[in-house]
Amino acid sequence: MKIARVETFLVPPRWLFVRVETDTGVVGWGEATCEGRSETVRTAVDQLSELLLGRDPLHIEDHWQVLTKGSFYRGGPILASAVAGLDQALWDIAGRYFGAPVHQLLGGPVRDRIRVYGWVGGDEPNEVAEAITAQVEAGLTAVKMNASGRMSAAGSAAELDGVVRRVAAAREVLGPDRDVAVDFHGRFTLATARRAASLLADLHPLFLEEPVVPENSHLIGRMVESTTIPIATGERLFSRQEFLPVLGAGIAVAQPDLSHAGGITEVRKIAALAETFDVQLAPHCPLGPIALAACLQVGFSTPNYLIQEQSIGIHYNQGAEVLDYVVDSEPLAFVDGCIERLTGPGLGIEVDEAAVRDADLRGHAWRGPVWRHADGSFAEW
Repeated sequence: MKIARVETFLVPPRWLFVRVETDTGVVGWGEATCEGRSETVRTAVDQLSELLLGRDPLHIEDHWQVLTKGSFYRGGPILASAVAGLDQALWDIAGRYFGAPVHQLLGGPVRDRIRVYGWVGGDEPNEVAEAITAQVEAGLTAVKMNASGRMSAAGSAAELDGVVRRVAAAREVLGPDRDVAVDFHGRFTLATARRAASLLADLHPLFLEEPVVPENSHLIGRMVESTTIPIATGERLFSRQEFLPVLGAGIAVAQPDLSHAGGITEVRKIAALAETFDVQLAPHCPLGPIALAACLQVGFSTPNYLIQEQSIGIHYNQGAEVLDYVVDSEPLAFVDGCIERLTGPGLGIEVDEAAVRDADLRGHAWRGPVWRHADGSFAEW
C-alpha cells in the first residue's frame, strides 16, 4: 500500500481538511486548520506531500520524523499545522487498514467517555447567562468563557469588575456541580492577570487559560505561584520542547491543539511528558469534526485527560457547522455532558466527501481580529 494522492479542502467557516488516498483505495482524513492562516498552511501541505507520495502510509512515526526534522527550517504554527493534518490522516488510514479505532492502536481505551465543554460569548452578564443556559440545555456540564474583550494594560477597576460580574453570572447559572473555565487569551499583563485571579478565586473556575501570551511563557510560573486556581496554557505551543518550560513552571492543564501541535503523534508525546509533571490534558479544539475526532482518539487512550473542547453549535461557526461535514452525527452526540467512546475504524467518523468538495468550491477567507496591544483595542476584518 502506497500513498497515491494528497488533497486539501478550504471549507467554511474557517477550516482546512486534508485527504490522503492510497493506491489500494484506503482514504484517511486530517485537519490542518490554522485560524486565519489556512491558505498558507495549504501551501505547506502541498510541499510536504512531496515527502509522502509513493511511501507506505503505515510508517507513521518515520513520516512524522521526516516531516518535522527533515529540513533545515522547521517548527512554528504553519509547518506544525501542516504536519498535524497529514499525521491525523495517516492515523486514520492505519485504523481503517487494521479495522480498529485509532485509540486501540495507541494502546487501547482507558475510559469509555470524555467530558466536553463548549465556548460561550457575551459581553454582559445577562448575555453570558443566556448563552450558558443554552449550553446546559444542550447537555453540557462545563463551559469556557472569555474573561474580557478589550483590556487596558493596567486593568482598571471597572474592567476587573466586569470580569468578575461575568464569571459570577456564569457560576449562578451553573451552580456548584458544573464548571466554568475562564480564558484570558493572553490579553492581560502579568500584573493584571494576577489581580483578576485573586478576584475570581471564590468563584472556583475550572482553570484560567493563557494568562500571559505564549512568548512570555517565562513569566507563567509567577502566575502559578500567585493563585490557587489551576493555570492552563498551550494552544499556541507546538512541541514537547515548547511545553517543557511551562510544565516545569507548574501549570495544571496543558492545552495542545491537535491541528497545530504536530497531530496525534506529537500530542501523545506531549501528554506523556505532561503526566510526569502531574499535569492534565485539555486539548484546544474550536475547530471542525476531524480535529475533534482526532482529539477524542487521543483522549480515549490517555490517562491524564481532563476534558475536551469542542465547537458544535457555537455562534461563530458562520456558513457551516461541525456536523455538516460528517455522514452520521451520532458518534459525536452529547451524553450526560460527554462524548462516548468512538468505535468506528480510524478516527471513528465518516467524512461526507461530497459535502466537503462542494464546500471547497465556496472556500473561505476567514481572518481573526487584529489587535493593537498598545491601547488594548482591535479592529475586525
